[in-house]
Amino acid sequence: MAPAAKARMNQTAAKARKSPPAAKARKSPPAAKARIDQTAAKPRTDRPAAGKRKRAAKPRSAALLTPVHVIDRLAAEAPLTPRRPHGDPIVELVLTLLSQNTSDHNSGRAFQRLIDTFPTWDAAIAAPLQAVEDAIRIGGLAKTKAPRLQALLRSLRDRLGDNWDPAPLSAMSIPEAKDWLTSLPGIGPKTAACVLLFSLGRPALPVDTHVHRVSQRLGLIGPKVNPVAAHDALEAQMPPPHYYDYHVAVIRHGRRVCKAQRPRCDACVLADGCPSAFTFADLATPSPTQKRAPR
Repeated sequence: MAPAAKARMNQTAAKARKSPPAAKARKSPPAAKARIDQTAAKPRTDRPAAGKRKRAAKPRSAALLTPVHVIDRLAAEAPLTPRRPHGDPIVELVLTLLSQNTSDHNSGRAFQRLIDTFPTWDAAIAAPLQAVEDAIRIGGLAKTKAPRLQALLRSLRDRLGDNWDPAPLSAMSIPEAKDWLTSLPGIGPKTAACVLLFSLGRPALPVDTHVHRVSQRLGLIGPKVNPVAAHDALEAQMPPPHYYDYHVAVIRHGRRVCKAQRPRCDACVLADGCPSAFTFADLATPSPTQKRAPR
């Protein structure tokens, strides 16, 4: 595993582990915080009275802010995490697979236990399925993820060789690299974009649930555009150097402010340019003197 990749995972696993492993463990790679923004929003204390929640009206579809304007406002609100590509696409593939349907905290712990248990990827392939399940159980859905993980690693070894050399992937064009990655078992456009952006530093815009939701509310993509189609639709709206900043800024905003349930429009720096702002029935338009919630 590349030294930069080891640097990436050390930070992810450090918060995940409560105590160091008893046996000599493989050091975890340090810099996962370049991708995983762990600044969680404070819980709201000003929730409206309970009742059936419904939207007052469908948001207008026309975007009022461009992606670059969105980046500028969100970056002015709080600095964005600098991009630090770690150079190990295999680590990124495994991390992204383990992160499905769980928190960053739990996926980091699952990854750490995986590499503590199996010192090499070959060892993880050769291990009994139950042993892999046990190693990643803390991340959830172990019975589903363990066979997918072994199938993914086998396919990677077949393509990259016994030395696991990712150089051919780095040499491909972006479309070729996306096709190569999405042809791996269990890998879709979001994971492919994560690998290109976070491990190789190449221009790709991962669209997760937060990016998809916020982009739709801003009118940047239509209400019927699914997450798969959203990758190309959003990439076409901004220069490639902005892909990373948009991804990181919008994920953070989706977690802290533009939540799936009860979005905090009163605390949103994009509200005056958002077609969906204050269109939810359980939200009230703030008065001119109302203070914004702490961030």
